[in-house]
Amino acid sequence: MKRKRIWIGIVIIVAAGLGFYSFTQDEKNFEMAKSLEIYHTLFRELNMFYVDEVDPGKLVKTSIDDMLSSLDPYTNYISEDQIEDFRFMTTGEYAGIGALISKQNNKIVIAEPYEGFPAQKFGLKAGDVLLEVEGKSTSNMNTEDVSSLLKGPANKPVKIKYERYGDKKPVTVDVVREKISIDAVPYYGMLDNTTAYIRLSSFTDNCSSDVKKAFLELKENNPHSLVLDLRGNPGGLLNEAVEIVNLFVPKGSEIVSTRGKVTQWDKVYKATSNPIDTTIKIAVLTNSGSASASEIVAGAIQDLDRGIIVGSRTFGKGLVQTTRDLSYNTKLKVTTAKYYIPSGRCIQALDYAHRNEDGSVGTVPDSLISEFTTKKAARFMTEVVLFPILNLKANH
Repeated sequence: MKRKRIWIGIVIIVAAGLGFYSFTQDEKNFEMAKSLEIYHTLFRELNMFYVDEVDPGKLVKTSIDDMLSSLDPYTNYISEDQIEDFRFMTTGEYAGIGALISKQNNKIVIAEPYEGFPAQKFGLKAGDVLLEVEGKSTSNMNTEDVSSLLKGPANKPVKIKYERYGDKKPVTVDVVREKISIDAVPYYGMLDNTTAYIRLSSFTDNCSSDVKKAFLELKENNPHSLVLDLRGNPGGLLNEAVEIVNLFVPKGSEIVSTRGKVTQWDKVYKATSNPIDTTIKIAVLTNSGSASASEIVAGAIQDLDRGIIVGSRTFGKGLVQTTRDLSYNTKLKVTTAKYYIPSGRCIQALDYAHRNEDGSVGTVPDSLISEFTTKKAARFMTEVVLFPILNLKANH
């Protein structure tokens, strides 16, 4: 009888819990439906009665962008015309004219046309002022806006109007875009007889293969140490960061883990291949521009006692983004989890979930000052593990 009462009690508690869960889910669903209905009616009235003509697409995008910016800087809406830029961020390849542009005296100028690429082939030179791109004046544009106009489908022309110092009239030319590939390892070499150096500028597709190739070539010189330069590297693909660490740590070593709201997506990333060198001394160069995948590599190398971090504090971007397909060939890049390196540290430095009363974002004190232990039980304070930048003397 007593056991029966216990079971009845358990059933009541579970039922109450399910009822509460269902109630809160119903509340959320109601709030979502209510908010969407309000938005729909507001947009309809605005479109019908606002004194001037409005661009519906532009208006909706503005509202989406403002909504997502209230969450964190990395949760973004990617419209159809931004897909090419998004692809470039992940692959390192894009279709464009192959030139570096800059703003000088409020004018957009060609800073450097890359040798062998369309800008040079079609006669553009350093110092040329870009007046129009595809019929649009650049007078009130920044370099990002102009860069976006210059990019587009490969083998398609982009109309550019420019003026050159000394010439009386502007020139208009149709420059045919080509696929432009940015080298993730722009330089590697020997700093001296015993020190190898590899510069990694981004974590794009197959960059780990580029690092491996560079290191194997340098290894023929029998270096005693390696300097891996991640300064200014904004990050990129997680799997490439894991592969790079795997080059220097034993198979099976935990490199990074991700944890988020959807626990089924939580994952531990380990070294799955045999390394190519587990004894060479490693110094990872970092600065405030080293973010995300750069911090995973630096943190894992430190936590697994494979090397030291040299330089200044990194950016502190430990948020995982997942891309979700939306309608009409658009996408949502949404933050779904956080990165944790082997010692258990989360490298995220800012807390976007708990903002201050004025809307500003506070730091995460625990990740900045807490003591952590590396694999060999070496104890550090995150606050003081800083080293001076090496004075590199290499021909780039």
